[in-house]
Amino acid sequence: MSIYDSIGGAPAVQATVDEFYRRVLADPTLAPIFADSDIQRLKAHQRSFIAAAVGGPEIFAGRDLGAAHAGLEISDADFDAVVAHLVDTLTSLGVSDSAIGEIGAKLLPLRSTIVNAPTVTHLRHVRT
Repeated sequence: MSIYDSIGGAPAVQATVDEFYRRVLADPTLAPIFADSDIQRLKAHQRSFIAAAVGGPEIFAGRDLGAAHAGLEISDADFDAVVAHLVDTLTSLGVSDSAIGEIGAKLLPLRSTIVNAPTVTHLRHVRT
C-alpha cells in the first residue's frame, strides 16, 4: 500500500495542505515569504506535489522547484520551520509516525534545491 493510500488519499492530502498553510501563514517568520503569493494556486500545486511524492495518482506538473523558489531567499531555518509545520500538521491529523518518516525521507533531500538564501558569515573581533 502506498503512503498516499495509507494516509487516506486525496481527502487527507487536501486536509493536510489546508492545515499546513494555515500554520505556515500564521508563522510570523514564514508568512512574509508568501506575502505576494496566490495562496489558492500554491495550495493546488502543493496538493499535487505531495500526492505525487507519496505515491498518489496525481502527476506534478508545476515549475522546477529551484525556479519556483529562486529569489525568495529561503534559509535553512525557514526550511526547517516549514518541515516542522508539516510534521505537526500530519501528527495532528493522525498520520502514523512511520508514514511521517517516509514522507520526510522523500522531502528532506529537496533542501539543497529550495534553500537559496545567501550565506552570511559573521566575524567576531577578538581583543588580545
